[in-house]
Amino acid sequence: MAEKMKQLIERGNKVVMKTYNRFPIAIECGNSMYVWDIEGKKYIDFVAGIAVNSLGYANEALERTIAEQAMKLIHCSNLYYTEPQIELAEQLVAHSDFDKVFFCNSGAESIESALKLARKYAKMKGKAGNEIITMIHSFHGRTYGAVTATGQDKYHKGLEPLMPDICYVPFNDFEALEKAVNEKTCAILMEPIQGEGGILPADKEYLQKVRKLCDEKDILLMFDEVQCGVGRTGNLFAYQTFGVVPDVATFAKGLAGGVPIGAMMTKDFVAQAFQPGDHASTFGGNSLATAAGVTVMKELFENGLLENVKRTGVYMTEQLKKLQQKHPCINDVRGTGFMQGIELSIPTGDVINKCIELGLLLVGAGHDVIRFVPPLIAEERHIDAMIEILDKALTICE
Repeated sequence: MAEKMKQLIERGNKVVMKTYNRFPIAIECGNSMYVWDIEGKKYIDFVAGIAVNSLGYANEALERTIAEQAMKLIHCSNLYYTEPQIELAEQLVAHSDFDKVFFCNSGAESIESALKLARKYAKMKGKAGNEIITMIHSFHGRTYGAVTATGQDKYHKGLEPLMPDICYVPFNDFEALEKAVNEKTCAILMEPIQGEGGILPADKEYLQKVRKLCDEKDILLMFDEVQCGVGRTGNLFAYQTFGVVPDVATFAKGLAGGVPIGAMMTKDFVAQAFQPGDHASTFGGNSLATAAGVTVMKELFENGLLENVKRTGVYMTEQLKKLQQKHPCINDVRGTGFMQGIELSIPTGDVINKCIELGLLLVGAGHDVIRFVPPLIAEERHIDAMIEILDKALTICE
């Protein structure tokens, strides 16, 4: 390791809490699909801040928006109206099946908002209970309610007692879900595509059955689209890819192209459960973040990025499956658009580390999956460059 890199890492380890197992590289700048570390080494990035940098790096329109908005107004209280917040909400509503938006700062916060809203709705409707069902292998965030909703024991260790009245059922198992529903159930929360659980898409027929069950039992259907939403499947929202409309959906990550933001969207009949004082977010929907979000929306719709994700996503699937034929250690290729993964029979960490050494940034999902969540601007030539490096890494690690 070069001395400059080593010194910076040592400085960081002295003062920053170790809540991540960080790779021993320090990123300094980026442009388009590429980033450079502080020693000047170039990497092609298929992590995108874990599905956050939707427009890649140094996007001129986003940079200009951020600079201009910062000179006008970065933040004011939500006691007042601001045009960027209203404009982003208008665009989200116009391109969705929802009526209202609540803005916050992150995916975890959007989930916390949904959990509170579900229980407020149950109270408003006079339901017998406030139990919420989530999925095994799900991931909903690190805050207390969100981590309780997460259906993975490893995230619960040392945090007990967890938030009460949340239970977990196997994903894509309608019979198990139907058995778990009772008169106290007020909501079902799930990811249309499980991210941290290993890039596991829901079955369309399963989602249709869940939607029907929720309608019959007056249960809220809530989708966590924090990772899979905002263009990653080739549609603006993942629920549109599956053709099943939830009552509540949460978003974050790519919505502002790297500026922290979160959003919960709901049908109007659910939104009525929140009254002034029931929920709030000091920084939520601030002018800088929402102005950035407006620009991301414009880039998605006016510059053909959604069509690019659909077209190039198919190409990425094809190339990954070709790689699977060459490397028996690839057990499965799954996902859609720019949210895909390969399941390996060899340690994913070894492959990821070798890819970094060769100039490619990748990230895992679960214990045996490597995920591919590049910026939505990725082209076929970028897929080819990624495949070439991944091929070399697999050959070395097998």
